[in-house]
Amino acid sequence: MAVKVIVACGSGVATSQTVASKVNRMLKADKIDAEVEAVDLKSVERHLKGAAAYITIIRDKKTYDVPVIDGIAFLTGAGQKQQYDKLVQAIKDFQG
Repeated sequence: MAVKVIVACGSGVATSQTVASKVNRMLKADKIDAEVEAVDLKSVERHLKGAAAYITIIRDKKTYDVPVIDGIAFLTGAGQKQQYDKLVQAIKDFQG
C-alpha cells in the first residue's frame, strides 16, 4: 500500500495541487510507492493521521508529529533536491 504524503496551502487548490503533482511525478520516477495528496490548511490535522510527511507551502509556527518538508522549494526549485531527499528519507523511515 502506498504511503501517504500531505501537501497543504491556504485553499488546498492551486499551489498545493501544483506541488503535489510535481512530487508525485518525482516519486514515481524514483519508483517510490507514495501518494501525495493536496488538502486545504483547515483540514490538515485530520489528514496527517497515518501520513509519512507533510509538505507545507506556508510558514506556520505549529509543530506536527510528522516530518515537515518545505514546499516552496518545489515551486521555486531552490533547495528542491535537499527537501526531496528529506521527503524520501521520511517515507523510508515511515515504512521501516
